[in-house]
Amino acid sequence: MTTEPANPPLSLDLPDGPAPASFDDVARYESINVHNFEDVPQIRALPPDERHDVRVVAQVLPFKSNRYVVDELIDWDAVPDDPIYRLTFPHRDMLEPAAFRRIEALLDAGASGKEIKVVADEIRMSLNPHPAGQLDHNVPSVNGQLLQGMQHKYRETVLFFASQGQTCHAYCTFCFRWPQFVGLAGQKFAMREGELLRDYLQQHDEVSDVLFTGGDPLIMRTKMLRNYIEPLLDPDVAPHLRTVRIGSKAPAYWPQRFVTDEDAEDLLRLFRRVVASGRQLALMAHYNHPVELETPLAKEAVARIRRTGAQIRAQSPLVRHINDDPDALARMWKLQAQLGIVPYYLFVERDTGARRYFELPLVEAWKVFREAYSKVSGVSRTVRGPSMSATPGKVQVLGVSEAAGEKVIVLRFLQGRNPDWVGRPFFAAYDDKATWLDDLRPAFGEKEFFYEAELRELLAKPGSPWSRDELSVPVVSVS
Repeated sequence: MTTEPANPPLSLDLPDGPAPASFDDVARYESINVHNFEDVPQIRALPPDERHDVRVVAQVLPFKSNRYVVDELIDWDAVPDDPIYRLTFPHRDMLEPAAFRRIEALLDAGASGKEIKVVADEIRMSLNPHPAGQLDHNVPSVNGQLLQGMQHKYRETVLFFASQGQTCHAYCTFCFRWPQFVGLAGQKFAMREGELLRDYLQQHDEVSDVLFTGGDPLIMRTKMLRNYIEPLLDPDVAPHLRTVRIGSKAPAYWPQRFVTDEDAEDLLRLFRRVVASGRQLALMAHYNHPVELETPLAKEAVARIRRTGAQIRAQSPLVRHINDDPDALARMWKLQAQLGIVPYYLFVERDTGARRYFELPLVEAWKVFREAYSKVSGVSRTVRGPSMSATPGKVQVLGVSEAAGEKVIVLRFLQGRNPDWVGRPFFAAYDDKATWLDDLRPAFGEKEFFYEAELRELLAKPGSPWSRDELSVPVVSVS
């Protein structure tokens, strides 16, 4: 007896062209937010208390979904516990009870939007809006000018925040870049000047990768994205540039961007242009749950991206209420590998925003990761985690062990402000309550971890450690 394969083969050998007829009836993009969410039939069917809670929390934390997410990804019979619903719709426990009551009271009293924003901004500032030194210690400079729309934390990689890409097709409730979306004064990364990016790259031959991030760069029209990317492909501009990365949730939240949108073909041509230049194009796709990979439209988007020669790497935080299930993670990684996507990172939920709702203790996160990892074959074990993007760098929790008679948490750097830290195992005293690197203390009675003294020196001045002028600290010696 033969059985149907779990996923039909993808036609990777076919040229791009008009979307298949099966996608002819795909709806145009429609945003769903605090102003119109109760017009959606599925939302109107929810209990009044659930709708009320969404309205209150959305005054503080960003809220946006869209028709594709609502109609194709959410199982409304499982709401409010459906993981994609929880991924995109606010829950009252995402705010501290006192903060929730303050906003609720203002809404009940008919307060103006301005009055609500004053209180909402006060609450937002208590939520660690820019963790890991993003504002103070990652911003580089060129020719004496601080580049507020860029970050250069790790030697090889520069992040660029195009001002037109600082929103998304839908917002993740756990997003660590939530300040980009709420109009919080002085808390937004954005940059229009592609010329400054080119100037910076010409002065920094240590940079091999540029990551366009946001928000979501693929919210931009292709014409605008091309204006940023194509000049970097000139061999006289940055011959040392090897990889163009684009961080995006579009393959999950709006796969139409690659299939049926008006300039989908133009976008794929841009991807092919990057590959033809001899650079790698890496689409850093954000997938948080296997459901996001299982629709026909999502699979078609993946196939079209891969046909351009681009590589897709998938990353996600480990988040309670959404994917803290080894079976769900294993299913996601298996499907990614089957579709030709490289499982890349499983992050620890960052210490910002609604972390109290989503975070797991590090020991628990490691156990979930380890169990999921044990369920997949070697082709899916490219995924690294659980990893914290903390102030000193990306720190992986390798596990729990015993050394010198002490129970310890074993850690290592996957990336570091000083590359010399990378790959060095180090040990923290066992703590099953710790949820972030800052909660841990060194094992064996040591006063501090091996990198901390040098880290203090690096953070003594503002700016990126890789900036080369008077505004920033000197380049780190890695000899």
